[in-house]
Amino acid sequence: MLYRLHPWRRVFFLCIYLRCGLAMAGGIDPVAGVRASRLAPVAGELQTGAIVLDYPSPAIPFYHIRTDLRLPSPSMVEVEMEVNGKTLRATDLYREGELDDRNRPSLTHRPPSGAGLSQDNTLYSHPLLVGWVYWRPGYRYDVKITVRMKKHTDRSNEDMLLTAVRTVTAPAGTPVFDSAWKRYKAVVLSETAGIDRKAEPVQVLLPFYPDEVTDLKREVRVAAFDPASHELTELPSQVYDIRQYLTEDNLAPDSNGKPTHQVPIWLPTVTARVAFLADVPARSSRVFLVYYKNEHAMAKVYQTDLRVQGEAPGLQIDNSQLSAVLHPKSGHLDQLTLKTKPDYPLFHHKETNGAIHWNPEIYTPPKPWTHTSDWDPPQHSSSLSGPVLAQTEVWGSLRDIPQVDASVRYEFYPGQPYFVSSTSLRINETVQAIALRNAEIVFKRELITKAAWYDAIRDSVITYDVAKMPDLMDIKIEADVPWISFYNEEKGIGFAGIQLSYANAGLENEPRLLNPYFYITGGPWIYWARALSLSFLASNMQQMIPVLKGNFFSEKWAYLVYETDKTRPWAPVLRWQKLLTNPLRVELVEEVDDRVSRTVTELFVGKGSSGWEGRDTKKH
Repeated sequence: MLYRLHPWRRVFFLCIYLRCGLAMAGGIDPVAGVRASRLAPVAGELQTGAIVLDYPSPAIPFYHIRTDLRLPSPSMVEVEMEVNGKTLRATDLYREGELDDRNRPSLTHRPPSGAGLSQDNTLYSHPLLVGWVYWRPGYRYDVKITVRMKKHTDRSNEDMLLTAVRTVTAPAGTPVFDSAWKRYKAVVLSETAGIDRKAEPVQVLLPFYPDEVTDLKREVRVAAFDPASHELTELPSQVYDIRQYLTEDNLAPDSNGKPTHQVPIWLPTVTARVAFLADVPARSSRVFLVYYKNEHAMAKVYQTDLRVQGEAPGLQIDNSQLSAVLHPKSGHLDQLTLKTKPDYPLFHHKETNGAIHWNPEIYTPPKPWTHTSDWDPPQHSSSLSGPVLAQTEVWGSLRDIPQVDASVRYEFYPGQPYFVSSTSLRINETVQAIALRNAEIVFKRELITKAAWYDAIRDSVITYDVAKMPDLMDIKIEADVPWISFYNEEKGIGFAGIQLSYANAGLENEPRLLNPYFYITGGPWIYWARALSLSFLASNMQQMIPVLKGNFFSEKWAYLVYETDKTRPWAPVLRWQKLLTNPLRVELVEEVDDRVSRTVTELFVGKGSSGWEGRDTKKH
């Protein structure tokens, strides 16, 4: 690999920018090792607005200090803020009007790689300065702000230093989180569908430095911030999927003794997923704080209605709304019960393995038709359970077909009448097939009377009396059907599939799909399925269609069990479809750590241009 530094980033070796602090005038610049001006710039008094220690908001989702800077004239600037003698590493500078709406996430963000130097020749007049300060109620803080006003991006003898020194007192009365937790990350959740969210499951991936981590499962706490009262409410949370990368960057010189790079390109990192339950009012944004770094924290046991019992892969998962039983051999959905209809469980229990959920699958004669539900047992399985998420996953090659790998994952949550199913199918070597299907749901015929789905061609909801349909007649549906439902009006129970994502891709070869569609078929069972490539049900049912090496097929569905509506039995599905296809939007905001480098190093392949060569940053 060839190491190069963007020309504009070499400027970082000449001045320490916003978030990094100002270098001392004269002598050697401590970051870049180049000689700075020996002449001290002119000093003056910096005029500011009120300096405020304030609470998190969606635009500034952390405890912070902020003030308006009132410069004597428009200028390029470098800004440094000290609080109680410590230079803040995490500061932001906003132009006038950029943060007018504090109730929504900020539109702009400038990362440490370009935060302080005006690469675009930005001239500031009355910018807003914001710093990350984990203040305590009623405490007094000494604040010093220094601004270097410049005519060019580079420092010069003509620069002017302005300073302001103040003492401010933090708001009193509303407590912050236990100070034993030394760090936190902010998560902003935004609701976009116009539906109040109550105990909505949220999952977010978080990175940590190894020395911040003792035992994340024991240490992490999640709290919701109330924008009206400023109070924090601890929420049920769950930490899982912890992974470590502890290799350090090698800063040793090359074989000729020349430095390869000045600062680490990466730092060792621990990542983990955190799941929690969030309330977010319709069309609003809310702040949630994830606290960590407390080596003395005790394990916290949260109580919800989510329960897992049995031995994998044949688990039983319950919450207050539903009970799901997984097949003891394959780990696929085998029976589902709505808690308000305990006497009317949904099942199949007929053909082959008898499960409700059958695939991914492929039929490559002379080998038998093979579904993932035929695993006995699957090659691999895993499961986890906790107060927020119960997850089970099975994967491996299809039975008797080593050329094809597949996986099935289920996720269950407390208090929800649905679960999420993710399936994937990977073709390792080209096979010839009569059938390639996914997303198949099968029930005993007598349990279901009607089907309903949204038809894009007719732009309407179609209802069909499947109890009276002839055996082995197919009802064809568009492949991207947003939702589909089976229900029994007499029993008042329905089951719906809500399509969350659907993708077909190829590495070496583009997928070659024969007339893909969705369909319903009846027999001793009633089922729906996706035909990815299904000559078996075409006019010439014995033609073999190649499924090519490197092809990959994936689905993600929410499966909902519900009580039918008296006038429109399928109506409850519409609300859930709107909710589940418009999940809460997640934004992670983190403090800039002191160890983050004040310059940027990138590695490039070959000798191509960066796009920054010759860029003149000194002209207006």
